[in-house]
Amino acid sequence: MYIADLHIHSHYSRATSRDCNLENLDLWARRKGIHIVGSGDFTHPAWREEMAEKLEPAEEGLYVLKEEYRIRDESVADMMLPRFVITGEISSIYKKHDRVRKVHSLLLLPGLEAAELLAKKLELIGNIHSDGRPILGLDCHDLLEIMLEMCPEAVYVPAHIWTPHFSLFGAFSGFDSVEECFGDLSGHIRAMETGLSSDPPMNWRVSALDNYQLISNSDAHSPAKLGREANLLDIELSFSGLRDAIQEGRGLYGTIEFFPEEGKYHFDGHRKCGICLNPAETEKFGGICPVCGRKLTIGVSHRVEQLADRPEGFVRGGAKPFESLVPLPEVIGASVGASAASAKVQKEYQKMLRRLGPEFEILRHVPVEDIRKVSGHLAAEGIQKLRDGKVERFPGFDGEYGTIKLFTQEDLDSLNGQMNFFDTLHISTEAEKKKGLENTSKQSEAKEQEQAAANQGMAITPVSECENNSAAADQLNERQEQAVSAVDRTVAVIAGPGTGKTKTLISHLLYLLEVRKVKPSEITAVTFTTQAAGEMRERIKKQLGRSRNINQLQIGTFHSLCLRFLKAQGLEFSLADDMAALEAARTVTEQENLGLTPKQLLKLISLEKSEAGAESEEAIKLEAEGKDWHGGFQLYQQILREQNMLDFDDLLLETLRIMEEGSAVPGWDKGFSYLLVDEFQDISPVQYRLIRAWNKGGRELFVIGDPDQSIYGFRGSDAACFTRLAGDYLDLREIRLVENYRCAPAIVEAAAGLISHNPGDARELKAHSKVQNPVRLVSAAGEMGEAIFTAKEINRLTGGIGMLDAQEIGAENKKNRGFGDIAILYRTHRQAELLEKCLRTEGIPYVTAGREDFLMEDEVRGSIAFFKCLENPEDEFSRKLCLKLLWKLDKNLVTDSVFNAVYDKFAPLFKKGKPQKFLETWIREMKLEEHAGMKKLAGMTIFYKTMPEFLEALSLGVESDLKRCGEKKYTGEAVTLMTLHGAKGLEFPVTFIYGVRKGLIPFEKDNKTDMEEERRLFYVGMTRAKEELILTSSGEESLFISELPDQAVMREKADKRKNADSGKQLSLFDFM
Repeated sequence: MYIADLHIHSHYSRATSRDCNLENLDLWARRKGIHIVGSGDFTHPAWREEMAEKLEPAEEGLYVLKEEYRIRDESVADMMLPRFVITGEISSIYKKHDRVRKVHSLLLLPGLEAAELLAKKLELIGNIHSDGRPILGLDCHDLLEIMLEMCPEAVYVPAHIWTPHFSLFGAFSGFDSVEECFGDLSGHIRAMETGLSSDPPMNWRVSALDNYQLISNSDAHSPAKLGREANLLDIELSFSGLRDAIQEGRGLYGTIEFFPEEGKYHFDGHRKCGICLNPAETEKFGGICPVCGRKLTIGVSHRVEQLADRPEGFVRGGAKPFESLVPLPEVIGASVGASAASAKVQKEYQKMLRRLGPEFEILRHVPVEDIRKVSGHLAAEGIQKLRDGKVERFPGFDGEYGTIKLFTQEDLDSLNGQMNFFDTLHISTEAEKKKGLENTSKQSEAKEQEQAAANQGMAITPVSECENNSAAADQLNERQEQAVSAVDRTVAVIAGPGTGKTKTLISHLLYLLEVRKVKPSEITAVTFTTQAAGEMRERIKKQLGRSRNINQLQIGTFHSLCLRFLKAQGLEFSLADDMAALEAARTVTEQENLGLTPKQLLKLISLEKSEAGAESEEAIKLEAEGKDWHGGFQLYQQILREQNMLDFDDLLLETLRIMEEGSAVPGWDKGFSYLLVDEFQDISPVQYRLIRAWNKGGRELFVIGDPDQSIYGFRGSDAACFTRLAGDYLDLREIRLVENYRCAPAIVEAAAGLISHNPGDARELKAHSKVQNPVRLVSAAGEMGEAIFTAKEINRLTGGIGMLDAQEIGAENKKNRGFGDIAILYRTHRQAELLEKCLRTEGIPYVTAGREDFLMEDEVRGSIAFFKCLENPEDEFSRKLCLKLLWKLDKNLVTDSVFNAVYDKFAPLFKKGKPQKFLETWIREMKLEEHAGMKKLAGMTIFYKTMPEFLEALSLGVESDLKRCGEKKYTGEAVTLMTLHGAKGLEFPVTFIYGVRKGLIPFEKDNKTDMEEERRLFYVGMTRAKEELILTSSGEESLFISELPDQAVMREKADKRKNADSGKQLSLFDFM
């Protein structure tokens, strides 16, 4: 018996997960136990190209993912390789019989060749490039006709036939019969996809559907949603066998169903007003919302009632059997008192897969007693109730999913006693859903009061009084709420680690938009990293939808905002990235006898530009030696001017100059009326001046950060910036966040003990986590032993990588971790080399983050310079640089011919090739296969879709923005390796701090160190850990260890687990 899910979408469809690629679809099909998966989106050219590259033929009309792309997952190692069948969904919007019709159609094709032919035909009709599910102004009759003409073997299935807005029988834009839609071609329609909000018994009530096969699919928009509905097939594994099952019912055994009430259009209603009604209630109100008076969304249940000619409960003769299930994570969530998406549930889910098999096997067949042994009696009881159909159903309506309740409160009291299930799953009862009726008058009063306040002046709305669906009001504590709803001219929020800094900042931004109705175009949010800016933008869009106005928000780093500002002023220049700046500095050091390396000179120049240069040790030393390095500074600037370039510091200075001179394009300041600044503690003096200039005529300034996490003093930042702000803004309101929701109590205690050795008032940080893990301090005999322990410990924490590991380690671990739960932090990038070797030997996937030293190697710099020439043929600086570094030549007519020959070969690939493939070709052609730095550069390309995007990241990205995959293939489950600086703002369930020894932590250079800043840096690293913090050391321990409270730390030796470790032991010989 095979399980098939034939309707899914790729990452080229709108509103889908970026993980909807073949690798993850294959992985999740194995996890679910699905044997045949629809490819989805065959019309999209890029998706067809990707399929042609990554899939290989299996049985007739079916494909499998090539081995090199398959993501390894030991939990489902024995699962049959999923077959892909080529499918796609097409949205038809057209007018017929004087009504606008909106119908979705599912097409199944016998292969990629047929997909290519049909897509080319459809491309002549409409745009198939912008969306994996294209919208065509094509009558369904005509679409079917084209399909039959181009590919008679293909299968056409009306998709989710009852969905109100986009389906064959949809209440708002569908038809009342198959014949009305397809006319003379109706006989070619042999099957119907019933959709999530209906099940077979609902469809049996409509006699017009008796002659059609009823199939069910997930319509998944993310890999984890595969199999929400699916088909049970007893067929020959081939496209012909699949076609016979769908068209004729031969081998179509039955279906796996959502509970229809869980579908988001089962009942009628109006989501905005919280009104959910059954068909009879809707008729009573005349189809009008009793709260706002607008038209109700008619659900599937009501639409079926309209077309049904049989009573409820009718069973069709010869009907296929079906099973109603809910996803396993929802069952687990109900049993452990957590949401299905929580880390806790996901870890349990992975454990159950490892121990019991794929998800469908667990839900349908695994003996309940076996489930009880692995996951406890509540999970087992939940699955038993599911199989018996003993669930409570709360119907979805108007786009809001319904809920299925496995346990009553009495169930929980009798089984475990202490869990409030309503709070856990946020289930609204029928009565709660109808509260809108009772609250109508209150809502009207509130609106009147709000309007009155708007007329008389600004009113302060406490967050707690925001509407329940306000994103700004989502679970804030008292001090967070004060910060979010603050309307003071200047607000400084001191947010200790784990106190919800990002949440508070975004909630404040949402409060401005949602509650105070500030225009998005008047708000600017400054983040520390490009990644943080992207995440903030996505969270805002997720909360408020993809409104065009939201795009008017300015969100970015200081440098990106200044770059945008200068371009808006009409300035023409190129950006001197690190590579270009280093080359300019090298020219200076070759001409001037300063006794400095190019990197040292750049550091001096940057400190000078950030207004911190006078205090630098290098500057003081040069002045003592009678050397005027300022001449070198001027020469550096002259070189940049000749190339019409600005370096990163110049972006800030030039922006500041234009604003202070008042020569900016009028109206620029409106975007800074409400200025929000993240990570305020790490700004430089120039950035501080920028903030003041940006917000000079503004209404509000909101900064957030933590002086104890100021770690960029070497770039000019100063932990005292909050004190300076208070002196410049006498009306400053300061709010402190002290509730730590991230770290286990022992981690908070240890970190607080450490940071208390720095000057300042007593710190207040309260741990809310209930996790009782001590901080572990592991001592190894040497650096090799330390690295081996780290790799072996990760193996143990994840439950073992191989089958032998899993058997030996599984019973020992109380909680198995995913690789993505784990980070290894270190002080310098050079420490990562040995770690990477150990992780590779142990077979552990990893991703390294940061701006690593290999980026400054000649071959790497030369290659990047050549790529920049491909992006911008007018870039003479990059042209000269790549000739010098790659071919060791100066620019002349002969070298131009060499350059042009290579340029002509790679220019087409640069425009259309994927970065990973492009780099592989480049490395092969340039004979750089053995160059370690180029291999690492290729490992970075995996994270980017285009070469220009990759080059932009290399130019503008900071530590945590730049990532490199340890293998040729990327898996979302990978250990993260990064410096302590790069880890700022991140968190991980398990955090290793590697190399906590003298000389490294605190870092010493020429026997000198900034103890306070190094202590802050270690504090930042420690507080990245949520549940487990493991400090490793070899040689003489860091003096910071003595500052940690003894009661919070547990000491152990690295070799204590050697007898428990699996089979092969890592040793020095593994690296020889």
